Amino acid sequence: MTETVFANARLVLPDEVLHGHLVVRDGLITAIGTGAVPAGAIDLGGDYLLPGLVELHTDHVETHLFPRPRVKWNALAAVLAYDAQIATSGITTVFDSLRVWPDTRAVGVDGDAAELAATLKTAGAQGLLRAEHFVHLRCEVAADGVVEDAQALMEAGEVRLVSLMDHTPGQRQFLTVHHFRSYYMKKSGITEEEMDVIVAARLEAHANHARPNRARLVELSRARGIVLASHDDATEAHVAEAVADGIAIAEFPTTVEAAAGSHAAGIRVLMGAPNVVRGGSHAGNVAAHDLARAGVLDILSSDYVPASLLMGAFALAGAEEGAMGLPEAVRLVSANPAAAVGLGDRGRLAPGLRADLLQVSPVAGLPAVRRVWRAGERVA
Repeated sequence: MTETVFANARLVLPDEVLHGHLVVRDGLITAIGTGAVPAGAIDLGGDYLLPGLVELHTDHVETHLFPRPRVKWNALAAVLAYDAQIATSGITTVFDSLRVWPDTRAVGVDGDAAELAATLKTAGAQGLLRAEHFVHLRCEVAADGVVEDAQALMEAGEVRLVSLMDHTPGQRQFLTVHHFRSYYMKKSGITEEEMDVIVAARLEAHANHARPNRARLVELSRARGIVLASHDDATEAHVAEAVADGIAIAEFPTTVEAAAGSHAAGIRVLMGAPNVVRGGSHAGNVAAHDLARAGVLDILSSDYVPASLLMGAFALAGAEEGAMGLPEAVRLVSANPAAAVGLGDRGRLAPGLRADLLQVSPVAGLPAVRRVWRAGERVA
């Protein structure tokens, strides 16, 4: 039996911040208190002690595999570098969001979900990973072959989350074809003529595949007990469709209307932490701060910047208008995402739960991660 005591800490509990100590025994939290602590305790010097962060949607691993256009890195080296960045950002549980988008004409899509999933599985089995990793499939419903590819990945490993995406011009995030063209032409630098071909192909694919593919992906996920997420909901119709499909999480709704409708229906609303840190959406959609003030924000995700998850929580806690307390803000990045995917053994500082912990110091107005522990073992 091994025991570690963390003392002189500001413990961020689910409903309060308590100055005290926390006891870990054999990877679990066994006690929290304010009284005397035994000799040999680790003095945190008044720093915050938070539950390890739980990340549900990050595609950042792809930027390690493809660090530049037409440059592919060694998959294991990419996974290890990505995992190290995740852990040092305070994330102890991560859902690796892998694209399932089998379309060679798709703008900005690199793919290789199967290779990444296999590499993550191998690295985990060999004890090379600091964080605990689960698979999240981001399925483009209008893509021909997406169901077959997703099914193969489900059979090859433990998929815990599936999001249903549709980036067709005129749909969801891109409610107009003009918006789609403008966004991707700036991002990729392709010509008007090349974009004409892409738009035409996307519209045809959507007409042929989107509806049946979505239905089949929902059926496959339900049969395996996989949590379902919608993506970029914008309208009441999108929310109604999500309710009918048994969606549990609404990822990045683009309007207040869709976010409020999802929240009212019991679907947890997930927004990007970069949206919070930047003060708004990079794509011109609804600001996460507005949803927080409206009381319809349930989960934050780091999306494309792992460090933003902790920064976003502290930014919401420090906001002057409609501010939430630090415990509530921390729940957005720990307890709430854990509950959304059925991981009841983590996400809170409470006796009996896993000792996934991070020590945080406020430095120059930012939360700096000092140390990270997963199941009581230091990983960063």
